[in-house]
Amino acid sequence: MNKVALPGSVWIASDIHLGPATPATSDAFLGFLEAAAEEASALLLPGDIFDAWIGDDVIRQAPPWLAAALEGLQRAAAAIPVWLGRGNRDFLMGQELAGALGAHLLPEPALLRTDYGDVLLTHGDELCTDDQAYQQFRAMVRNPAWQADFLGRPIPERLSLAQQARGESMAANQAKSAEIMDVNSEAVQALFRQTGVTTLVHGHTHRPQRHVLQIDGRKRERWVLPDWDCDHARPPRGGWLVIDGDGLQFFDLAEADE
Repeated sequence: MNKVALPGSVWIASDIHLGPATPATSDAFLGFLEAAAEEASALLLPGDIFDAWIGDDVIRQAPPWLAAALEGLQRAAAAIPVWLGRGNRDFLMGQELAGALGAHLLPEPALLRTDYGDVLLTHGDELCTDDQAYQQFRAMVRNPAWQADFLGRPIPERLSLAQQARGESMAANQAKSAEIMDVNSEAVQALFRQTGVTTLVHGHTHRPQRHVLQIDGRKRERWVLPDWDCDHARPPRGGWLVIDGDGLQFFDLAEADE
């Protein structure tokens, strides 16, 4: 198990889904990065920071929205440790991006050694095992040979393919039940048993909540991170989790702005 020692106040946010069509979300995220740099001991972003990531070489000719996000992340990483996790939208983030930002890549999953205790962190899509079509897609795109072929294509072609895949995914999801796209309870129980942890944090499902479970006679907690949308959702949504010696606590983006 990959362990990351994180004393102090650990901030975690997931599923920001930054892109050219999310200016308000991008502004909120930049403000969040500034607050984290001032108040947190470390910042962890376990996946889907970007709505799509087609390869680290895009940072060499970043459009304005991306350049602003990268600059914000770089400023935060100059102040505190910043860890980038790979989700189902930005699984192609790599060492070139992390190095350019002065950040670190999160192992998957990551066992966080915090002042509260051990916390297991993952993006969460691997736990949605009822969605067999997605799991087949996930296995394909995580294959090094597939990634090498994709990254070897010109940027415009990669953009087109990513947009096509996103359209097909949205169409397919409309025909799926909400239960299929949520985590599978047996997969969650297996992960708890395999790792021995009592606290699991993940994103991906966009269903923020604290779940209290009893597994093998032991209390376990599963904390689900919120997704962010300040452009299309009304009211705007977003938030983050803070882990410190006092425990775990959700913070809502809207309340933080008041």
